[in-house]
Amino acid sequence: MSDAAQPTAAEVRAAAEAVKTALDRHLAAVERRSGEEDPAVYDAFNELAAAAEAYDELLYDRYDEVTPFEIPGEDTLPPYTGPEEPSALSVLIRRDYAVAEPQRLTAQARRVEVADEDAPGAGASGTVHGALGLLFGEFEPDEIASRHKEFGLEEGDSTLWVTAADESAEPGEWLEAPFEQVDPERVVCRFDVSAVFDEEFDDGGDDEDDEDDEDEGEDGEADLPDLDEDLDTDLDTDLDEDGESARLEADR
Repeated sequence: MSDAAQPTAAEVRAAAEAVKTALDRHLAAVERRSGEEDPAVYDAFNELAAAAEAYDELLYDRYDEVTPFEIPGEDTLPPYTGPEEPSALSVLIRRDYAVAEPQRLTAQARRVEVADEDAPGAGASGTVHGALGLLFGEFEPDEIASRHKEFGLEEGDSTLWVTAADESAEPGEWLEAPFEQVDPERVVCRFDVSAVFDEEFDDGGDDEDDEDDEDEGEDGEADLPDLDEDLDTDLDTDLDEDGESARLEADR
């Protein structure tokens, strides 16, 4: 940042005073809170976070220094202000997938085509986007979620929001923009699934346990070929002769 663009010492001082004022307001709101989800406390919290962030930025730009405060992100919903007895609800779901095995995906789509050769879009299984259209048109989203590995997909983050309404929407009312008018204050509950949560738990693991696992891997390494050989023998004995062996081998 150039000297001309740097904030003045007075601006930094004013930002510090704003933090002090926001601290006083937040404490006063907490002391007067009417319940666990008092909107006044929520608003005061956001004002304090904004003031602290502004001060931190100005302090760094002017003096190349930072504060010891970490500003939390918006990872919680605002207090619920919807109807106490909602007569309607909407369930908003987002699930992300990665196309991990395109060949498996298109193979599954070809099976759908073979089962119904007269279906619209016949031949679409030759492309990934066509195969996705066939599979999501044939199977319910929940079934794809439970069988995603069979379709060559890898799960990403997912979230489900349940929102309350005073009355049901008219048919076709929101189809053009189904997710644009979600009011966070009417979210009854939400459920999030993400690998980032697993990583947080993994970070707290015991290094000694990891070392023990490595030692056990080294000791048992010589036995692995024999184990694989036994498994191959058992599978070859049990599998029938209709090509199922190749499919299981690909799965492994």
